Amino acid sequence: MATPSSYRPAPGSIPTRPGVYRFRDAKGRVIYVGKAKSLRARLSSYFQDIGNLHPRTATMVSTGASVEWTVVDTEVEALQLEYSWIKEFDPRFNVKYRDDKSYPWLAVTVGDEFPRVMVGRGAKRKGTRYFGPYSHAWAIRETVDILLRVFPMRSCSNGVFKRSAQIGRPCLLGYIDKCSAPCVGNVSEEEHRRIVDDFCDFMGGQTKPFMARIRKEMYAASEALDFEKAARLRDDLGAMERALEKQAVVLGDGADADVIALVEDPLEVAVQIFYVRGGRIRGQRGWVADRMDEGGTPELVQDFLLQLYGGVGHDDSGDTIPREVLVPMLPPDAGVLEELLSERRGSKVAIRVPQRGDKRDLQQTVANNAAQALALHKTKRASDLTTRNRALEEIQKALALDEVPLRIECYDVSNLQGTEVVASMVVFEDGLSRKSEYRRFVIRGVDGQNDVASMHEVITRRFKRLLDEQARSETVATDSGPMLVDPETGRPRKFAYAPSLVVVDGGPPQVAAAQQALAELGVNDIPVCGLAKRLEEVWLPGEEDPVIMARTSEGLYLLQRIRDEAHRFAINHHRGRRSKSMVESMLDDVPGLGEVRRKTLLKHFGSLKKLREAEPDAIALVPGIGPRTATAIKDAVAKADATRKTASQPRVNTATGELLEED
Repeated sequence: MATPSSYRPAPGSIPTRPGVYRFRDAKGRVIYVGKAKSLRARLSSYFQDIGNLHPRTATMVSTGASVEWTVVDTEVEALQLEYSWIKEFDPRFNVKYRDDKSYPWLAVTVGDEFPRVMVGRGAKRKGTRYFGPYSHAWAIRETVDILLRVFPMRSCSNGVFKRSAQIGRPCLLGYIDKCSAPCVGNVSEEEHRRIVDDFCDFMGGQTKPFMARIRKEMYAASEALDFEKAARLRDDLGAMERALEKQAVVLGDGADADVIALVEDPLEVAVQIFYVRGGRIRGQRGWVADRMDEGGTPELVQDFLLQLYGGVGHDDSGDTIPREVLVPMLPPDAGVLEELLSERRGSKVAIRVPQRGDKRDLQQTVANNAAQALALHKTKRASDLTTRNRALEEIQKALALDEVPLRIECYDVSNLQGTEVVASMVVFEDGLSRKSEYRRFVIRGVDGQNDVASMHEVITRRFKRLLDEQARSETVATDSGPMLVDPETGRPRKFAYAPSLVVVDGGPPQVAAAQQALAELGVNDIPVCGLAKRLEEVWLPGEEDPVIMARTSEGLYLLQRIRDEAHRFAINHHRGRRSKSMVESMLDDVPGLGEVRRKTLLKHFGSLKKLREAEPDAIALVPGIGPRTATAIKDAVAKADATRKTASQPRVNTATGELLEED
C-alpha cells in the first residue's frame, strides 16, 4: 500500500472553489468519490496524521495512489457530478445502500399499444409507469384482482394475448368481465387507453373523484329504474372501498411524502422509508449499508437522498419524488438538495424534520422498523465488515500475498459423465459477491471427463479476453486523468480489471493447470490457489504440501463461500443445458421435426417440464407445428419418460451405498 504523503498534492495547488474529487488506487481504479464546498480544505483533511483518521478513511487513503478533482460553479452541479461518478465508477469506499430484499412494483406498460398491468421486481424500464414499491407481491395481486372488475384492462402476458387474437377467443378474464378483451376487438385502442388512464389515476391517489362519479351514476341508474346497472355500479363501488381499506390513512391532510428514518451503529446503518401518497401508505422499503467514514447522521441522510433521488429521470412516474421528504436530521446541504429535487420534480420539494403530531409519530414507527431491520440483518449476515476485513487479511497472510486480495475470482467445472461440460466464474469484491460480473463458459475443446484440461481452457479463455480488452482499449485524456475506454463506444472497459487472486475448485492438478494457462499467456503477477473439497485444503502451485488454515478461520470460511458459490453457479448452468439437450434428443425421431422447429418448440415452452405438461392442442399452436406433428411430439415425450423411469438407475457408491451427486 502507498503512503498518503507519496501522492499528496503540492501546497497551494488545490483550488478553494467547490468541486468533486476522486481517489484512485495503483491500478487506476476509482475507489472513492466525494464533493466539497472548498476542495482545498476537504482534501487537506485526508493528508493529516493517519492515526487521527477514522479506520475506514485511513484504509482508503492508504489504498489510494492518486487524487484528482474537478471544479464546478455551484453546489448543485457538485451534487449532480458526484452522483454521476458514483453511479459510473461504483467506488468501493463510498456508502452503498444495499436493499435488504427485492420489493415488488405494480407496473403498467403504458408504452404498449394495449397496456398491461403486472407485478414486477428489479430495475425500471422505459415506457412503463410504476406504483409502489410494496411490501408483499400477494397484496398487490389481490388489490389488482379487485380493481379489474372496475377497470377491466389487460393483465395477460404477450403470449396469451397473441394466442387469443389468433384463435379469436378471449381468455377466462374476458368471460368473467375482468378484462375488456382488446385482443379480440371488444374495445378499441382508444377505449382501452381510457380504462388504463383511469386505473393509473386511481392508483396514483385520485380516488375520491372516481368514487363520487360512480356513486352519482349508481343513483342515476336507480332513478331510471335500470336496477341491473345500478347493482353493477354498487359492486364496483364496494370493490374500490375494499381496495382502499388495505391502505390505512396515516396523514389526515392527504400529504404526499417519503418518511425516512435511520438507525446506525459504528459499522453499519439501516434505512427505512415509507411511501405516503394521498395520506395513505403505498409501500415500504429498506436498505443496509456499511459505514465508510466518520460522517454523522446528517451526512448519512445526504448520501441516502442523493442515491435515492439522484438517478430519477423523466421516464419515471410523477410519484417518484414527493412534495415533502421527512428525515430524522437535516442534511448539511439541505437547501442545495431541495433545489436539485425541485428541479427534477418540476415543482417545490421540501425537506423537513417533523417535530410533532402525526408526521412525528409516523417517523417514529419507521425508525422502529429500521431498528428491527438492522437487528435482523446482523443475525443473518455471515460476517460484518470487520470480520470480512479480517478474513481477507488472513488469506493474504496464509498465501503470502503482497497485498490484500480485494477482488477474488473463482472457477469451477461441472459435467455428468463427461457430457455437457461447463464452467463458471464468480467474483467477490471486498468479501461480497458481485453477481453482475459472473460469467459462464461452455467447454468445447475437451473430450470426455477431464477437469484438468477443462480448467486450463477456461482460465486461458478468461485471461486471453482480459489481455485482448486491455490491448483494444484506448487511452483518452479526461479532466480526471487518463482512462482506458472502448474506442467504439467511449465507455470504460468493465471486464479488463484483473483479479487479486484466482481460486480454482480442486487440488494440485487443477491448480497446476490454471498456473500453466496463465504462464502461457505471460500473466505472472496474479496468484493462484485451489481449495479441495474433502479436507478443505488450500493448495498453491508447485507446493508439495497444502496450506492448512484453521477450521475456525474467517479466511477459510470466505474461501469456502466463494468456492460453493462457483459450484452452485456451474451446476445451475449445467442443469439448464442438460434439460435442453434431453428435449432435443427425445424429439430426434419425430417425423417432420427438423432443427429449426425443435428450436422454435424449445423457445415457446422454455423447459422440458412445460413441454411434458402441454396437451397436443397447445403444442399445435406453435408456429410450423400442425395437429399430426403435435400428437407425435406428445407420444415421443411420453415414450422417453417411460423409458427413463424403467431403465435409468441412480448412481450409487458401492462402498457406502450412498447416492452420488453430480460433479
